[in-house]
Amino acid sequence: MTEQDPQTMSRRQLMRHSAWFGAAVGLAVVGGEVVSHIAGTAAAATDRPTLRFAQISDSHIGFTGTANANVTDTFTEAIGQVNALGYTPDFVIHTGDLTHLATPEQFDQVHQMMDGLHTPHVFTVPGEHDSSDDGGQRYRSVFGRGTRGDGWYSFDIAGVHVIGLVNTLNLQSLGHLGTDQLEFVRKDVAGLSSDTPIIVFSHIPLFAMYPQWGWGTDDATQALSYLRRFSSVTCLNGHVHQLFTKTEGNITFYSGTTTAYPLPKPGDGPAPKPVTLPAGKLHDALGIREVTFERGKQMLAIKDQTLK
Repeated sequence: MTEQDPQTMSRRQLMRHSAWFGAAVGLAVVGGEVVSHIAGTAAAATDRPTLRFAQISDSHIGFTGTANANVTDTFTEAIGQVNALGYTPDFVIHTGDLTHLATPEQFDQVHQMMDGLHTPHVFTVPGEHDSSDDGGQRYRSVFGRGTRGDGWYSFDIAGVHVIGLVNTLNLQSLGHLGTDQLEFVRKDVAGLSSDTPIIVFSHIPLFAMYPQWGWGTDDATQALSYLRRFSSVTCLNGHVHQLFTKTEGNITFYSGTTTAYPLPKPGDGPAPKPVTLPAGKLHDALGIREVTFERGKQMLAIKDQTLK
C-alpha cells in the first residue's frame, strides 16, 4: 500500500468506523517516534507532530450493574476528554466492546455518541461483547464498511502503517486471529520498508498477559513474526480494563483501561468479573495515560491521569 498524506487518503482507507477507548491516550508519531500527550498539555497544543490520534476502549454501552450505574455518562465524559486534548486528533480508535450485548439499539447508540468526537476519522475493532451470538454480523453492518473478512483492515497515514485486527471470533480460551487474517498480515506488510512505523490495534492483547483468563491471543506469535523486522511497532489493545505496558524487542504493547468498569488485576480472584469500587472511587479506575516513546531509547515514559 502506498504512502499517502492523511488529507488525500481514500474513502475505503479512512472508513468512518466509530469509537474511542476508555483511557484517553493521545499518541503522536514524529519521525518514527511514538509520543502521546495528556489533555491540555502545552506540547499537545503547540508542537504539531506528523500524526496524532486518540484511543478509547470497552465502553460496554448497555451494561447494567453496581460496578457502574451509568456507562453512558462515563463514555460521554471520555468523549469530552478526547475533544479537550488541545488539538484535533487525525483519527480516533476504539479497541472493542463498544456494546455489552450487541443489540442493534446499543450499536446505534454508540455510533451516535461517537459522532460527537472532534476528529476527521474514527476506526474500530470488535470486542467479544460485540459479536457474542452472531459472529459479528451486527457489528459489521454498522462499523464494517471497507473492511475485509471478519472486519480487519489497514491503512497508511503520514508515513505510518496502521493495522486493525479482529481476535474475538472463533474463541476457545484465548483470542484467535485465524489463517485468513494471518495471511492478510503477512501480505499487508511484505512490501513495506523496515523503517516504516507500525501501529497495530486489537481488542484482546497480542501478548500473553494472563492466559488463564483468556488475556492473550493463541496465534499472535505468528502475526508478530511478520513485524519483527520493523524498527518500531506499537500494539494497542483493550479487553482487560486496566493499564499495562510490556516491551518485547522492537514491539511495545499497551493495554488500555475502560470507560465502563474496572476488572481485577490478573489472578486476583477466580475470574475477571466487574469490580464494584467504594462510592466516589470509580473515576480513579477510568482515565488517561500519557506514553512517550523515543527512537533509540529502551525506557518508556508513562504518566497516568484519571478520567476528569
